[in-house]
Amino acid sequence: MNIKIDTALLDSLTVQAKASSRLWTNHDLRNSDADTSQRILIAVEPNSKIPIHRHRKTSQTIVVVRGSVVGEFYDEYDRICEDTYVISPFGPIYGLNIPIGKWHSIRALESGTIILVMQDGAYEMIQECDILK
Repeated sequence: MNIKIDTALLDSLTVQAKASSRLWTNHDLRNSDADTSQRILIAVEPNSKIPIHRHRKTSQTIVVVRGSVVGEFYDEYDRICEDTYVISPFGPIYGLNIPIGKWHSIRALESGTIILVMQDGAYEMIQECDILK
């Protein structure tokens, strides 16, 4: 099945994110449940609840399609923010590749923000030990 990533889809995701208590939602871009890749669009609003987390089995690539985010990276031991990057489709940074195991989070800077997220392998739910409290 063809999936167009167009204004109608992005606007629909933004409406869903705004209606969500967590202020974000996602849209699966895989071809079927048998597709073991991870490709999703995430609509994220300012003040959303995306915790600082890590992925122990895969790197993660994010590209901002619309809007802008701050990508935050945290030290392994003290969990202190060590790097921040503003990411936008207008640059100068369009996306980031997040290494395996790196503590990170994103914050939307404007309403209507959409990111494309890609990871290796089949989806695995983040465990409690992979979320920074």
